Amino acid sequence: MPIAQEIAERVADQVAFSADGLVAAVAQQHDSGEVLMVAWMSRAALIETLTTDRVTYWSRSRHALWRKGESSGHTQRLVDCRLDCDGDTLLLLIDQVGPACHTNRRACFYRQVGEQGLNTVLDPVD
Repeated sequence: MPIAQEIAERVADQVAFSADGLVAAVAQQHDSGEVLMVAWMSRAALIETLTTDRVTYWSRSRHALWRKGESSGHTQRLVDCRLDCDGDTLLLLIDQVGPACHTNRRACFYRQVGEQGLNTVLDPVD
């Protein structure tokens, strides 16, 4: 359920954005609790996300808004948004369509640290 622009701006005023204008955003599947990815949001990305329910991030490499699924079709719909106690990290409870990771895996956290180093625990989705 999108919220009004004015409310979204008031929420953004409560966020402790870094010196470069960004805040960490953890994307978690709303119904399973699976942590899918971590990305960055600018004030504009947060406001767009809150007012449209379509998750939008800030691409640090492209220096532009990145609407998740814009090219891949693997979209994220916002179900709930939470701000941590310090105001410097967002938890996005989302409904993920398709893989969340650019490697075509369900989640970006597909490598597990083990006694022999890193082990792949999630294969790419067919």
